[in-house]
Parts: sequence; structure tokens; C-alpha cells
Amino acid sequence: MRYTITPSLLNSWLYMYTDFEKYIFDNSEKTAEDYRKAAHNDFLNTLRRIPIPTNEAMQKGIDFENLIEAICAGHSPEHKWFDAANEIANEVKGAQFQITAKKDIEVAGWPIQLKGRLDSLKAGTVGDFKFSSKYEVGKFFSSPQHPIYMELISGATIFVYYVSNGSRVWRETYTRPECRPVGEVIQPFLDYLQHAGLDSLYKEKWIVNE
Repeated sequence: MRYTITPSLLNSWLYMYTDFEKYIFDNSEKTAEDYRKAAHNDFLNTLRRIPIPTNEAMQKGIDFENLIEAICAGHSPEHKWFDAANEIANEVKGAQFQITAKKDIEVAGWPIQLKGRLDSLKAGTVGDFKFSSKYEVGKFFSSPQHPIYMELISGATIFVYYVSNGSRVWRETYTRPECRPVGEVIQPFLDYLQHAGLDSLYKEKWIVNE
């Protein structure tokens, strides 16, 4: 019996600990507590595996990924984001795209199946495409994504976040030695589930049925 862990599940949990105060402006009708409650509800929906409707930000990310892959396939579609996508495509051309990877591990006595979908993999470099209106250096430092993908892909040596707002491209790179051990990434989440009384729900919804 194993239970699935994905970067998306962990990111949904970690989002609850965002410093929402810095996103509050004088003309906002929502408080930081409103955002925290919404983040908690979103996490519970993720934990229950309730499908999340695609919002505008998610759709932009999907469209940007598709544009990069189209350029890599030899197409030159007219698009306002073409130059930014082409910059990334020139680096990842020849990669494998949208690869699903799985690996069985044990964390604090829990039998876990790590699972993730890689945007690109080329010669030991894992690439992840992000579309964001703004970027700050080190934005993804605490993300579980690069430690998990390094664990999933034994031959990978570098993980690169390619971040774009449609006109500029930023890169945030991590080598294998810079990634935290995956057990250290996952165990706080498992501890939280137990302390919050959500471990039974997690086991019910995320059991591996293969």
C-alpha cells in the first residue's frame, strides 16, 4: 500500500503559509485572513482531489508551454509572446516534453510514491516553464518541485525554472547538491496531516490503485 505525493499537492499545502499581508493594498476589500482561509479551502479541495477549474493565470501558463513546444517542433506561430517563448525553445529544443515519472520511497515510515510531470528533460537538465506577471530572485527556493524531480530523475544534474511574463525570461537554476533531501521536503507535510487530523482523508484519496 502506497500513497501518492506530487509537487502540486505540496505546493497547495505550502501556499497556506504565504505572507499574504504583503499582497494587501489600501483599496483591497479582502484581508490577509480572507486570503488565508481561501488558501486553506483550496488545499482541502486539492486533498479531496476535487478538480480545480482552469483560471486565467493557469490558462496563460498552459498557452505559454504549448507555444514553446510548438516552436521546438519547427512551427513559428504568430503570438505576442513569441520572442520570449523562442528564447526558451532555443535552449530546450531536442528535449523530451511532458514526461510522467514515478518512484517509490519511504518517508518517516510512510510508503510513498513520488509522481510528477516534467515540462522538459534534455541531457540531464530538467526544465520547468512558468508564466508569471512578476519575478523575484530566489522565488522558487523553497519549492518542493526541484527536490522531487531530482529524486525522480536519477540522471538529472540541473533543474531550471524558466520564468516569463511574455516579454522577458528569467532563469532560476539548482544543481543536485543544492536540492534538499526529498525526505526533508515531505516529512513536514505528513506531520501536518497527522496533527490536523487529515491523515485518514489523505490515505483515502491519495492511495495508489495500481
